[in-house]
This record gives sequence, C-alpha cells and structure tokens, in this order.
Amino acid sequence: MIIETSRLVMHAADKQALQVMKIHQYNNGQEVTNHIKELAVDASLLGWGSWLVFRKFDEALIGDAGFKGKPNSRKEVEVGYGFLEAYWGMGYATEAVGGLIDWAFQTSTVEKVIAETDYDNAASIRVLEKNQMKKTHEAAGMVYWELTER
Repeated sequence: MIIETSRLVMHAADKQALQVMKIHQYNNGQEVTNHIKELAVDASLLGWGSWLVFRKFDEALIGDAGFKGKPNSRKEVEVGYGFLEAYWGMGYATEAVGGLIDWAFQTSTVEKVIAETDYDNAASIRVLEKNQMKKTHEAAGMVYWELTER
C-alpha cells in the first residue's frame, strides 16, 4: 500500500519495512517494530498501523506515521506520527497526516479521525490544526482532537 502526496511517498509497514529501516539506519522508536509484530498475528492490520514516510526528491526515510489500530465500532481511527528531528519544521508531518486522513476517509470504515497530543507540544498541535482537526477537550496534560469526514 502506498500513499503519495506532493512531496512524500508513504509505504504501509510490513515485514520488509524492517530491512528498509536497517538500510536507511532509521531508528525512531518502537512503533513500527511493534506494528510489524502485530501484523504477523493479524494481517488485516496492514494500513491500520505504521507507514514509513519518504521524501520524494531524495528517497530519505524521514519519519513514520499511521494509525493506532483498525477503526473501532464508532468508525473512529486514531492517527499518530513521529519524524526525525532533522526534518521538523518543514511541513512534512502536516503533509503526511493529511495523506493518512484522506486515505482513511476513502475507506468505507472510517467516519472520524481522532488524535491526542501533549498540551505543551505546539508543533504537534499545529500539525493537527493545519489538518482541520478540532480540539474536543483537554485532560491530564493532553489535548484531544477529532475530524469528521471532509
């Protein structure tokens, strides 16, 4: 599975992603590895977990983004993202999240995308705002967001 935006190409993480990450010397936490382990047990999670994010012009692996599992019974899916610090502040996270949101809404199983971020994470808050997500509430230092179908 591939999502393409103007500057990015995103590949749904599968077992080959581990080799790709090794080649690119990519280490940005355990989310991708954990997703691949879950995918080995439930193949229907493909697309509903991590996606590797590559910059088009040089094919650099700059981050990972994706969903925290398949849509729930309320047809909601939660989006998350993490980018290598060298690529912060360039709009890549905003673009990747936008691509994921568009992809999710094109399926027949999603009616709402949700997210959460730390109250003091201004950059992450801006990513969600730029993707038209609306703040629903704050609790315990976290801000919660949602977007219904565009």
